[in-house]
Amino acid sequence: MKHNHDKEPNDEGSISLSGAVAMGTGVMIGAGIFALTGQIAQLAGPLFPLAFVAGAVVTSFSAYSYIKVSNKWPSSGGIAMILQKAYGPGAIAAAAALLMAISMVIAESLVARTFATYVLRPFDIAGGPLVPILAVGVIIFAFVVNIAGSRSVGSLSLVMAAIKIGGIALFGIAALWSSGSQFAAASAVSTDFDAVGFVASVALAILAFKGFTTITNSGGEITDPHRNVGRTIMISIAICVVVYLLVAFAVGSSLTIDEIIAAKDYSLAEAAEPALGNVGFYLTVVLAAVATASGVLASVFAVSRMLAMLTEMNMIPHSHFGMSGPIRSHTLVYTVVVASILAIFFDLSRIASLGAFFYLIMDMIVHWGVLRYMREKVGANPIVVSMALLFDAIVLVAFSTMKLRTDPAIVLYAAIAIVAVFIFQRIYLERWIAPQAAQDHAN
Repeated sequence: MKHNHDKEPNDEGSISLSGAVAMGTGVMIGAGIFALTGQIAQLAGPLFPLAFVAGAVVTSFSAYSYIKVSNKWPSSGGIAMILQKAYGPGAIAAAAALLMAISMVIAESLVARTFATYVLRPFDIAGGPLVPILAVGVIIFAFVVNIAGSRSVGSLSLVMAAIKIGGIALFGIAALWSSGSQFAAASAVSTDFDAVGFVASVALAILAFKGFTTITNSGGEITDPHRNVGRTIMISIAICVVVYLLVAFAVGSSLTIDEIIAAKDYSLAEAAEPALGNVGFYLTVVLAAVATASGVLASVFAVSRMLAMLTEMNMIPHSHFGMSGPIRSHTLVYTVVVASILAIFFDLSRIASLGAFFYLIMDMIVHWGVLRYMREKVGANPIVVSMALLFDAIVLVAFSTMKLRTDPAIVLYAAIAIVAVFIFQRIYLERWIAPQAAQDHAN
């Protein structure tokens, strides 16, 4: 069964190097800092700034596989293209690509809920129905901007990234300055933290960097992609490491580890108050709103592109549901609906955990594909790719162990969802695509 979709041409060269860096950092910094600082501190204890460094190291090894393949074949499908070139148009490639798309939608709902928690902070509202209502509101805003086209996403991301990175850096410097660079998080530790907790925290730190995959997904739209995709990824990771470390030390200099954990969903706003007073608190809330809104914006853009590519490659089923227009508009609607549902029903730490499981599994499948089937074609060093695979495996085991202790249900949800994705793709592709592919090959 084949659909005749209206294909939409890519806007080749519509995103500059600086625009791509803004988009990459937009996704990373939106989720990473505001949503995850408190949760990473909860697992890693006083060592939480180092978790960001470890996350950056693991991500840099991971990025190697994506850069090598993207430099050879830049495309707007990014990860879907990498998986299809490694495994062929079968269930493994399709399921892993779908896991990536789902983990990106999970990230959207994570950042949308973070937007809501920070915006409601000045009113002392820490829960209740307003959190999901505001989260859905910011997702709809991102949908409206995305419908306007990729140039408006690029330019808006650039402006928001500048405000965000500048503002967060100022917050970090001011908080460190006012505390006299004392690291309060190291004092008054009432909980035991162990090596497993630290390694598990790296899983969440990796989520704070995984925005680099947004750049691979927009590869076909970046100017001079053979050179600029790799450069954009490494520049984005470098900017994020600096910003994250600055903020981690700033939060740690204002609050003890117990205070950070108590305020984990809005730890930056909480840290701004002792350091910078009321003005600092409100500025941080505004900054968080801008940062998270731009994170949702860039993420919606990337996911809808990826789903459209998967649909055009016949790797996932597609239904118009009565909608007119190109596939990309439909995939935008799906993305927004699923992200909204997640934002309504899951809290921040569970959303983050689901995202970590999905992302790590997908990432390992990419590395194995590059190592096993593509390393000669793309000129990848097998040692670097093997290291990336090993780091992912260690982090996944530690994170699973930690979650089985504290929230076994989320491990079960993640396992069921991952298995369901693979079974679904296996059934779908075996029934419809495999005979068609064989027939095309014979012709």
